[in-house]
Amino acid sequence: MASEPQRNNRAAAIAARPARTGPFGLRPLLHRVPLSENGDSEDIKINCVDYLDGNLYVGTSASELLHFFRIPPDPSDPNPDDTFILASRLKLETPPGSSRPGVQQILLLPRVNKACILCDWTVSFYSLPELSPVYGTTQVKNCNWIGGADLNEGAGDTGSGMPGVVTVLLSLNRRIRLIKIGDEAPRVLRTMDVPGTTLSVRRDSIACVADSKSYQLLNVDEARRIPLMSISSLDNLPDGSSFGQVQNVAGPPDGGLFRSASSASTRPSFEHQTHSRSTSLGDFISKSIHRRNGESDDPVFQDADTPPPPSRSPAPSGAQQNKPLPPSPPSDGLAPQAAGAVQARTPPARTMSPAATVPVTLKPHIVSPTPEEFLLVTGTSPLDPGIGMFVNLDGDPTRPTLEFERYPREIVVDGGSADLSSSHPSLGEVEGYVLASMSKEFEDGLHEGLEIQRFDLNFGQDEPEKWWLEVEDQTSESPIGIRSMVQSEEMRFEIVVEKLSQRRFSPFSGHSVTPTMSLRSFDSRTALSIERLSQERELFDPTESEDEVLPKDWEATRNKEGEDFVRALAKSSSRLAVWRGSNIWWAVRNPLLLQLEDALENIASQEQLPGLKNNTETRKQLLLLLDTIKGREPKTELEFMTLGYIKQRASIMLLESFLNTPETPFTDVETKAMEDNLLGGDLDARVVLSLIPALRNEIIVSKKGIWIYGGIKAVVEGYIAAKNEAGPVAIQGVASLAPHVLEFLRRFLTAWRRKKGFGSIPDEVFRTVDACLLLVLLELDKDTPFGQSGRSGSVRKELNDLVDNGVDCFDRAVDLLESYRRLFVLSRLYQNRKMAAEVLATWRRIIEGEEDRGGELGNGEQRVRGYLSNLSNQGLVQEYGIWLATRNPKLGVQVFADERGRAPKFEHTQVVALLREEAPDAVAYYLEHLVFDKGNTAYVNELITFYLDMVISDLQKSKESREMVANSYEAYRALESPKPTYIRFLSDNAPPNDDVWQARLRLLQLLSGGHDYDAGAIGGRIDECIPSLLPQQNGDGDRKTPNGFDLTHKMQPLVPEAIILAGRARRHEDALRLLVHRLADYDTSVSYCLRGPAALSPPSARRNSKRRDSESSLPPTWEEQQKLFGFLLKEFLALEDTEERIEQTGALLERFGAWFDVLEVLSLIPDDWEVEIVAEFLVSALRRLVVESRETVVARSLSGAENLRVGYEYVVKVEEKGGMVESGGGGWNGEEEGQEMM
Repeated sequence: MASEPQRNNRAAAIAARPARTGPFGLRPLLHRVPLSENGDSEDIKINCVDYLDGNLYVGTSASELLHFFRIPPDPSDPNPDDTFILASRLKLETPPGSSRPGVQQILLLPRVNKACILCDWTVSFYSLPELSPVYGTTQVKNCNWIGGADLNEGAGDTGSGMPGVVTVLLSLNRRIRLIKIGDEAPRVLRTMDVPGTTLSVRRDSIACVADSKSYQLLNVDEARRIPLMSISSLDNLPDGSSFGQVQNVAGPPDGGLFRSASSASTRPSFEHQTHSRSTSLGDFISKSIHRRNGESDDPVFQDADTPPPPSRSPAPSGAQQNKPLPPSPPSDGLAPQAAGAVQARTPPARTMSPAATVPVTLKPHIVSPTPEEFLLVTGTSPLDPGIGMFVNLDGDPTRPTLEFERYPREIVVDGGSADLSSSHPSLGEVEGYVLASMSKEFEDGLHEGLEIQRFDLNFGQDEPEKWWLEVEDQTSESPIGIRSMVQSEEMRFEIVVEKLSQRRFSPFSGHSVTPTMSLRSFDSRTALSIERLSQERELFDPTESEDEVLPKDWEATRNKEGEDFVRALAKSSSRLAVWRGSNIWWAVRNPLLLQLEDALENIASQEQLPGLKNNTETRKQLLLLLDTIKGREPKTELEFMTLGYIKQRASIMLLESFLNTPETPFTDVETKAMEDNLLGGDLDARVVLSLIPALRNEIIVSKKGIWIYGGIKAVVEGYIAAKNEAGPVAIQGVASLAPHVLEFLRRFLTAWRRKKGFGSIPDEVFRTVDACLLLVLLELDKDTPFGQSGRSGSVRKELNDLVDNGVDCFDRAVDLLESYRRLFVLSRLYQNRKMAAEVLATWRRIIEGEEDRGGELGNGEQRVRGYLSNLSNQGLVQEYGIWLATRNPKLGVQVFADERGRAPKFEHTQVVALLREEAPDAVAYYLEHLVFDKGNTAYVNELITFYLDMVISDLQKSKESREMVANSYEAYRALESPKPTYIRFLSDNAPPNDDVWQARLRLLQLLSGGHDYDAGAIGGRIDECIPSLLPQQNGDGDRKTPNGFDLTHKMQPLVPEAIILAGRARRHEDALRLLVHRLADYDTSVSYCLRGPAALSPPSARRNSKRRDSESSLPPTWEEQQKLFGFLLKEFLALEDTEERIEQTGALLERFGAWFDVLEVLSLIPDDWEVEIVAEFLVSALRRLVVESRETVVARSLSGAENLRVGYEYVVKVEEKGGMVESGGGGWNGEEEGQEMM
């Protein structure tokens, strides 16, 4: 008995011996067994138990065999209680004074419907199931054990080639008999001289038997044996024995019927045997817990000096004389009376010395875990550890040994590779266990229980895992008995059904908020969204709400279907009976769910222990548990569901710890493991999000709700309820979440989106996931610098990818992006949906100044222009092209000028009209496109007028512009020859971003190009504007245009324009005069004389010229060239600089003297010039005169020679034709006639 201080110190005991669910549990089989018929005897114990076809047989120490019949439960009852009635009470009486251990062994033989009962050393035979005596009064007395039925033969097999026959072993004091039991009386098949055996287990023809000292293998067919190890390692094998060697043990021939009373029997026979029954058929015995008081004897050890009963058998001879007769063991090792009876029947040991110590004999244990193995237990003493050794049918070791913490009282095996009748929860379960009954010391005292361990694993260096199982009956101090019964019984686990059945879960249950109060504390970004969402407990899909009508009681129907489905899987069968006192239990294999669930409960309870300031150790244990089941492949559907459930629950526990412990954050490895398990457990993402109040209102639930495991539902609802009980729940935005929580959600939700496309996942899950992920990314992206593009791996890149790939929660995403003022991201969302109008409208909002906190649009106008080129909607292109042209005329015009755009092309007249009405400043740019790019000359005059007005207006308004133009002339005049054209000079020196300068270049390009335009009108426009630019010169020496304006004045603007227009108007003298005197462009003036006005046009303009009807576009004739060179000579002679005048005149006459008349030149050259200036001209002129004279003589001579040749040819022809005779008529006709005659 434990002391009171020990019983009060239960907390220490629990800490030292934590309660946890192992592989086996106890289910009540029958409680309060009426061991005494009258209920007045409390020292009666249960010795053995067996079960077959709903019949329970209980053998007691009072030599009674109780037969109970099981009433089948109601099939509709999900959690039925087994009910047994006492069918009969079989009493076996013995003569007074004899030792009465009671019922020692119940051997049921279902194949022959017989039962062999060993009671008070006597075997009786009965029929099944009613226990009626068979074979008359046949009994076998002086029997230590009956058993050894072939375990390889199933209940339905005939075995031994004989139908309806079973062979068993009878262990007598001096020998073992193999007997045949069937419909006829038992017959002895073989007798073997193996004395003192008390236990036997057989596989086919090989039996493993034990006496009080050792184990041995016995071949019952060949009557040979192989001695094995001693039971106690302190004992030596008897002298003369040969360990491991085959010995012949064949006895004398024996056979025939057993006799009811043998004169050779060493025990007195029963003079009268009663067979009485207690037929209380109406008495129902319900399950209950009843404790029987009394001291317990330990039947494990048996004293060797116990006096034997009277015996008529001959005394042993030789080496056997010094060996005590083996005691007959108690049937189950639990009944003290049986143990005492065994001791009383054991003869005294012969000792060599009176001072010798009394040896302690250990009870042998033999079980057969597989068809090829036996498990034997050895040890040193009952209080020391026991060793389990596996041997095959040849006696060789096969596996690593097992260690029991104490030498067991009883052992059984369950499962294994070939044990199909084990207590397995499913057909795929084959794990093998050894269950050993023993006592174990704890801090609060000695405890009776079962030590459980695996036997089918090859353990390494670490100690194999063991489990400890105690019975619920704490009122009895007796040891625990355990036995493997003939038949198993199926049972269900309702707790598994409760945990694994699908239940409807609502994330808003018990969640109450006050929207008005909570919205005040909200950031304005999400206030509108929360106002809409926080007032609803469940959000329903609008389409589903309209179309789907759920039947009445649909939820209850679905609950029942789910329960029935799991209940069909959550079954187990057991064939192990455990008893203590007057109570009997099934030893049932616990489903994997209960074992792992209990482990999680223990981990959770450790977190609540005082002294633990954080949950670091808790999460390590959770991760270790998850890692343990990570690589486990489920063998059955129940195991598949179990592993998924455990992953989900452990992951939720990790998540709760993750959310509640910011002071001890998870490591990266731990966080990654938690995320992987949350994803791998296939837990609905909405359940995870329901644990985070900031995201709970983003959850979307359909009419059918969220269906999850019932156990998960209880855990999640418990967590939410605990948070609600801790204080009023106020809605807080996602900004209230810790950074590590946001990062976790970012990774978790991103990974969840990869499951899109799985048909088993409802659409509302992804709508919820997308909304929450978008919200989290928006919150994380607040710290990204303004305008920074999304680099690879950045939050902004993920945000852009999210909207680019599309989200299922489109409307909610629009609200979130609007509330966070992320307009550019919103435009990307619209782009994904091909909503071009909304995209352009959003960009327009940003360009016009509306806040975009990301700043990612960049050059918005350029982006709009590029986007419009990819649109096929002509209306949108027109609308935003006009809008863009009003803001940026050059860029806006590109929209209408784009030839690669997908939209239908606009008519030029239509575009011009639109621009003139909506964007006047863009008209010129569009005209440039038409004229320069498209070669459309219809708008040349209009474009020239635009440029000219722009240039003149600038000159009129700006003195600086006038000075700049004048300085450009002076700079050009100062250039050394050869110099570029003035147009090229202007282009090379154009100021950057000077629109007027560019307009003038465009004007010159148009004027000098090969376009048809109204030169007179343009010239008139210039003439009209010149008075406002220059003062009128009235001196006589001034040179005037036909309109009266001085073209050579130093301040004359627009000189190149005037040159081009003069050439176009064939006023060559004016053009040459301006080239020579205003620009000093002597090379161009010479070219002008050779090519005419075409010399003023660039080569490209000349190649692309389409003017074919204008005389100005034709090259000058020789006479015109002579005339132009004459004009140029006069201008050169009029140069103010004498040196330049002489140089240019001499060079002109030297290079182009052929175009000049010598006399005319000599008349123009001043008399004071030296001859050397025109010497080359004169020499070349004289040479030309000589050449011309000689050419004339030669031409005259050639002409005379040609005349002679022609005359000669005429004479030859006349001679060839001969004469002609003319007759009448004219000569012409006569000639024809003469020709005819010839």
